[in-house]
Amino acid sequence: MKRAASTPEAIQQEDRYGAHNYHPLPVVLTRGQGVHLWDPEGKRYIDFLSAYSAVNQGHCHPRIISALTEQAQRLTLTSRAFHNDSLGPFCEFVSRTFGYERVLPANGGVEAWEASIKLARKWGYQKKKIPEGRAKIVVCVDNFHGRTMAAVSASTSAESRNEYGPYLPGFVVIPFNDIPALEQALRDPEVVAFNAEPIQGEAGIIVPAPGYLKQVSELCRKAGVLFIADEIQTGIARTGKLLACDHEGVKPDILTLGKALSGGVMPVSAILTSSEIMLCIRPGEHGSTFGGNPLACQVAIAALEVVRDEKLAENSEKMGQIFRQELGSFQHPLVAEVRGKGLMNALVIHPNGNASAWDVCTGLMKNGVLAKPTRDNIIRFTPPLIITEEQIQEGVAAIRKTLGELA
Repeated sequence: MKRAASTPEAIQQEDRYGAHNYHPLPVVLTRGQGVHLWDPEGKRYIDFLSAYSAVNQGHCHPRIISALTEQAQRLTLTSRAFHNDSLGPFCEFVSRTFGYERVLPANGGVEAWEASIKLARKWGYQKKKIPEGRAKIVVCVDNFHGRTMAAVSASTSAESRNEYGPYLPGFVVIPFNDIPALEQALRDPEVVAFNAEPIQGEAGIIVPAPGYLKQVSELCRKAGVLFIADEIQTGIARTGKLLACDHEGVKPDILTLGKALSGGVMPVSAILTSSEIMLCIRPGEHGSTFGGNPLACQVAIAALEVVRDEKLAENSEKMGQIFRQELGSFQHPLVAEVRGKGLMNALVIHPNGNASAWDVCTGLMKNGVLAKPTRDNIIRFTPPLIITEEQIQEGVAAIRKTLGELA
């Protein structure tokens, strides 16, 4: 099939035949390598979004692509009707990497999150003896776990929920980073789990107070409630540790991973937990045709090996500190705040300024940096974790130039 020849042609074709469920920047990307992307006209950009943290290892990492092409020529899919020779090694490698007993493979991140909710409810009925149909999951205001019916039922975003009801029952919503509210919610004996992002991504890179996750873990353990950490965005070295929970030495009862688990090469996600919890689900009660396919397994192993061998968590911590220091020292009337952890950062645009986050992002695009607003006045900066200090400085210079032009 013929590729679109130019940026206007590609945008027009997508607009004519595609669903209008996204509002992308007016840029078309045709090639990627490392931290860089190119459009059809040959202009080069620095990627400061990483496909929403899916491309932590950089675009088209040669080790991951090699694993993909080698396995693609051998075997791609068997379904789970049969065993394959890649699933066992994947399960062992991922379980040992993150310190869990068992893993359930899936595809997209929201699929992993949805499975974690099903698993927690199963555990609640079997182990905690909650009356059938009464299990409750506590979630947070401004959460983002995806767009399935369960995810939008747990959401507080009008944009996510609008005209999709009736919604699934069983979700209790409390404020994020609010320990007293969690204590109150956990007094309900029908609560089986508390589910949260360690850092809220779509909400605008909301970093909780120091010690919050540790208190969450302790409260859940005391109440006999599972702590589910959605590390689909924050995991795989994004925040300067392999997991965001590692900053406080916290091990969730259930962990969900996705995005960078494949280095952005294909959809791969996972749910990790103990044998006691995982084995509540029996054969036939949950599954996926593509989950655990040989291609995904080999890609994920290679992706995690890259994170380990290239010390991407350490680089994320170091480069993140440089980024926040450089950007935070820039006094500008449009800049209200710079915040984040590792290479998961946000620039908050002053709501009373003469430009929006969208204006800044379109200006950045013209100056060779790609980023995207996550709220009307917040821009998320999440470059690939392989980024160098020189490339960080190049990105910061483009941000300063853009803000100067808008002022």
